[in-house]
Amino acid sequence: MNLHEYQSKRLFADYGIAVPRGIPAESADAAVKAAEELGGDLWVVKAQVHAGGRGKAGGVKLARTLDEVRDYAAGMLGIQLVTHQSGPEGLPVNVVYVEEGSEIDRELYLSMLVDREVSRISFIASAAGGMDIEKVAEETPEQIFSVSVSPDAGLQDYQARQLAFGLELDKRQMRQFGDLLKKLYQLYLDTDASLIEVNPLITNKAGDVIALDGKINIDGSALFRQPAIAELRDPSQEDEAERKAAEHDLNYVSLDGNIACMVNGAGLAMATMDLIKLHGGEPANFLDVGGGATAERVSEAFKLILSNDNVAAILVNIFGGIVRCDLIAEGIISAVKDVGVSVPVIVRLEGTNVNKGRELLANSGLDIIAAEDLTDAAKKAVASAA
Repeated sequence: MNLHEYQSKRLFADYGIAVPRGIPAESADAAVKAAEELGGDLWVVKAQVHAGGRGKAGGVKLARTLDEVRDYAAGMLGIQLVTHQSGPEGLPVNVVYVEEGSEIDRELYLSMLVDREVSRISFIASAAGGMDIEKVAEETPEQIFSVSVSPDAGLQDYQARQLAFGLELDKRQMRQFGDLLKKLYQLYLDTDASLIEVNPLITNKAGDVIALDGKINIDGSALFRQPAIAELRDPSQEDEAERKAAEHDLNYVSLDGNIACMVNGAGLAMATMDLIKLHGGEPANFLDVGGGATAERVSEAFKLILSNDNVAAILVNIFGGIVRCDLIAEGIISAVKDVGVSVPVIVRLEGTNVNKGRELLANSGLDIIAAEDLTDAAKKAVASAA
């Protein structure tokens, strides 16, 4: 689950991390009121969406008058902001964040995430803040510094100094930076975060270290013990099909192709998508119905699949281990009848009671194309979607 910038900064402030003062607003009038409350003569109006690259897409504006605050807020609210991370459809802007202006001296990059190679939380820092870190890693990797934190010992002072030296901070800034790292580390642990990113982390003209931006992603599997954070969820920023899938315990990710996949098991789903690509097709989704797939879940999966207008064929690939193939076949037949599937359905069954399952499909009277193996299924799906 992702948090908006203003929500992330509230958590930063709760942990004593220095951030500019800011107020979220849902209307142009509220934005002007926020600017008046903040005072000063320079404000930043930021569109709140779950995507990076807002500045380049017109989602971050500097305002020097209240009229500009109003105009910028009015121009952002209600639009679909398209960035390089949002996809071509963009994301709706329902809230803007009005923030006091900052006198920036340097822009730095800082993030925390789980490094799977070492199975530890790692800090990543760079003097090239305000840029796409992927671009920095590709073009100037020597500008990136990282340390991994032992879960037994926690963040050590020498690790903070190591990053601070790499960022060329002065002594005063090093102390502030070390304090910030410790607070971020505690925040990461307390909230079951999967990512915390500050881009940019700035030093201002007064020499202070301040989190000018904030991004926090929370591990969805841990939300059951984070009820307060779970209430911050913004469904408008999520893919509608993916949100509905989660309600039925389905793992679903929308893609750009036209061959829908319904598979039990994440690994098998990935292999199915690979074979579709291998034989010249494009998968329309990743869909894992789980090892304990039921007729009801299969029916909901078909509804999700058919909500995508691009779908020209459906490939069902089920390995009957925990669940029997005949039960899956009954679910497929029921779903095709109830949902009203109008595109070719290719089914590959293997495992427990596979012969009985295939017999049920063959005698169903429905236009279901049987496949002998996964390669055969992929080829038939690609041909049907052509």
